[in-house]
Amino acid sequence: MRFYGAKELSRSFRTVRENTITIAEEIPEDQYDFQGAPDTRSVSQLLTHIALAFHFQHQIHALEGLTTLEGFDFQAAMQPLRSQEQQTRSRDEIIELLRGNGQKWAEWLEGLSEEFLAELVGMPQGVKPAEKSRFEMILSVKEHEMHHRGQLMLIQRMLGLVPHLTRQMQARMAQK
Repeated sequence: MRFYGAKELSRSFRTVRENTITIAEEIPEDQYDFQGAPDTRSVSQLLTHIALAFHFQHQIHALEGLTTLEGFDFQAAMQPLRSQEQQTRSRDEIIELLRGNGQKWAEWLEGLSEEFLAELVGMPQGVKPAEKSRFEMILSVKEHEMHHRGQLMLIQRMLGLVPHLTRQMQARMAQK
């Protein structure tokens, strides 16, 4: 059996990101301040969060090449991202941020070796498991985006929109 490697990871991330961009394009700009519930991110904050989230794993694996997270200052690493999330951006700027950062991440993924993806990174004391592969950690970027995309699809329903993936499924069912 062939290993699910860098090329497959990049391809599947690109698919996830394209679906996120479609949602971002379908939600009208005048609804970008909508919040699904009090004390939750608005549509624009959620999309911006998605666009920036890869930076955390990029810092650990690409920039610093860490082999342990013992002593890693998570708060310091996350603070700039939280600040960037709060910046006011237009719908077009957010979509461009999603495209550009998605492309940057996908291109980096394509160049990873199986050996690199198999390397283990030690977790901080008390975290289970004590080690994770770089693959598992890097895959979390896609998993994180899919989690938030589910929230966006529910928001679309709250706004009276039918998500594109639902429309596509309905069309396939109608053809049968």
